[in-house]
Amino acid sequence: MLFRSNMQNSKDPLHGKKLVDILEELVDYYNGFEGLGNQIQIKCFTHDPSINSSLKFLRKTPWAREKVELLYLYVLRQKAKASKTQE
Repeated sequence: MLFRSNMQNSKDPLHGKKLVDILEELVDYYNGFEGLGNQIQIKCFTHDPSINSSLKFLRKTPWAREKVELLYLYVLRQKAKASKTQE
């Protein structure tokens, strides 16, 4: 039981997030792959991009996945900042 409660209380925003969900949220946030490709200039976002081809590349390429995860954390901070200013 202790293990399960630790998983539910994780403070890591990436904990439990699927790569596909992260990618879809980033594509949505940056209004498509063109905007995302401007943020992270890797071929899977700039040349004939799709969710499936990007996922294949990111799963095989740790440095690219790390860039995506760092950008996602940045977007989460931006969203939190924006919601605080609207209150």
